[in-house]
Amino acid sequence: MSYMDKETMRFVDKSETEKFMKLSDQWWDEQGAFKTLHLINPLRIDYIQKMSQQYLGKPIHDLKILDIGCGGGLICEPLARLGAKVTGVDANEAGIEAAKIHCQEMGLDIDYRCVDIHDMIADYKEYYDIVINCEVVEHVRHPQEFMQTSATLLQYDGIMIAATLNRTIESYLKAIIGAEYVLGWLPKGTHDWHKFLKPSELVNFMRTHDMILQNSVGLIYNVFSNQWSLNANNLNVNYMLCLQKIQQH
Repeated sequence: MSYMDKETMRFVDKSETEKFMKLSDQWWDEQGAFKTLHLINPLRIDYIQKMSQQYLGKPIHDLKILDIGCGGGLICEPLARLGAKVTGVDANEAGIEAAKIHCQEMGLDIDYRCVDIHDMIADYKEYYDIVINCEVVEHVRHPQEFMQTSATLLQYDGIMIAATLNRTIESYLKAIIGAEYVLGWLPKGTHDWHKFLKPSELVNFMRTHDMILQNSVGLIYNVFSNQWSLNANNLNVNYMLCLQKIQQH
């Protein structure tokens, strides 16, 4: 029985997962459906490294990192090359298979698992220095519970890097009308604007789980230079948050 046939999946939205299953052969095609992720990936990896150094006081090397919704491993592989002990989980079996194949081809050691994190918690509990949720919360069921469950996998003083899309008029125009319908960066219907989360909503989800916001930054696309950059003053479309798990006294 395939993982998608399980009835116990808490957070997996099958319709969302099926969208990405159809694209699983394109994860490592830099000109394919995931072109944008390839372009912003260096910025994301650099941000993760800086947040690790600033809030954990450690470089990535030898840290235990969990990438939730890892897809084909675009974030996992660079972190593994930096010396991290990386676990990547995703409910998309085809994506995990693509990740495993590419990982083997690159000679890397990454623990890939096809699992819903709700089942992961039920079966075994591991604690990580860093938990990554990049472009996944807008595709799951029960997003608040999903984020809180993710936090339980994080050790105290550890950090979570969350990246998603803001629910603004600008994000509708740029991320859906622009990216999907005008520029064709993504297949039409990839995103549902109503599932986008404002940064304040994401932060409020985490308050009851000892998570505090330490840093926030937007990812900005310049149509003239075809370049992406980070901007701490503009979280209107794509953004990343660094939340730290602090034990309350």
